[in-house]
Amino acid sequence: MATPAFEEIAETFEFLDDWEDRYRHVIELGKAMPALDDSFKVPALKVDGCASQVWLRPVIESGRFDFQGESDAMIVRGLIAVLHALYSGLPVAEVAKVDAVAELGRLGLNEHLSAQRSNGVRAMVERIRKVAAAAV
Repeated sequence: MATPAFEEIAETFEFLDDWEDRYRHVIELGKAMPALDDSFKVPALKVDGCASQVWLRPVIESGRFDFQGESDAMIVRGLIAVLHALYSGLPVAEVAKVDAVAELGRLGLNEHLSAQRSNGVRAMVERIRKVAAAAV
């Protein structure tokens, strides 16, 4: 149950044979994301469990989930962009139904991220699910 934006990332990953190219693509996705305003880089929006600094600002409008995010690490910023593609625009009630592990597994990220980065992605997914559940 992936969004069209996530499907586009998955299709691009299929064409990129080399993991260096895939990492570069993830970093480019992160660079393309709008920056999070410094006023939102506050402890309440900071994600614990990430080795890098990560902030996620949920935005729920008309029953649809979205978020803005930022990290001080380029690859993590790219991972935020991938998660944004996975969840953005979904009805809040659908967020919990997304199997993020399986969807990210389609990209091969599970095998190619360090343990710390995998823990960080899990922490971001947990935060997204928690915020969406509270908004239902």
